[in-house]
Amino acid sequence: MGTLYVVATPIGNLEDVTLRALRVLREVPVVAAEDTRVTRTLFRAHEIHTPLVAFHEFSSGARRNRLLDRLAEGDMALVTDAGMPGVSDPGFPLVRDALAAGHEVVALPGPSAVLAALVVSGLPMHAFSFHGFLPRTTAQRQTFLRAHADDPETLVVFESPHRIVKSVEDLVAVLGPDRPFAVARELTKKFEEVLRGRAGEVLDRLKAREPRGEFTLVVGSRSAPMPPGAVAA
Repeated sequence: MGTLYVVATPIGNLEDVTLRALRVLREVPVVAAEDTRVTRTLFRAHEIHTPLVAFHEFSSGARRNRLLDRLAEGDMALVTDAGMPGVSDPGFPLVRDALAAGHEVVALPGPSAVLAALVVSGLPMHAFSFHGFLPRTTAQRQTFLRAHADDPETLVVFESPHRIVKSVEDLVAVLGPDRPFAVARELTKKFEEVLRGRAGEVLDRLKAREPRGEFTLVVGSRSAPMPPGAVAA
């Protein structure tokens, strides 16, 4: 019975990969990747020549079954485009199928946009909740934010550049302009940036330029201290 290795990969900087991850990616017979083109970039940077097969959100149950057949013959690694497989990506079904079939599943921890944004936000990190990408529509986003308005822990979510301004506008409308807040952009990449302060002032800074890159939003609770960088009220 093969082992499924769930391998974290860089979220931007290709140097952010563990020695153990590189060894496993070289040694396994095959790697299942969310986007083989993205993974090939990592492989070229580290001279890895292991065969790749695609496994993404549109993969059918039949594709998962074929991967399980290969796993029955030997070990396999699972990677996503960035970060830990299964976190806001399609790795979860394959992990469940492998466990149900009796395979051992081993995590190789590493880069995480969730944790990277949290630890640089200046907001409390002893307790937090992560909810993937925000809903796509204004009504759904505002319903989500109202449901979490009184949560005692820090809230972490993802957002795309196409919706970031609208989403933060909804956040300000529901949670108020003085909610402690941080936005991390392009983490570990050349143009990494973290905006910290009151939600209203961060929104003004986002509106002052064209949003680019991937965004991670960190929302403090009502009682959270304001992160450094906020303009004095």
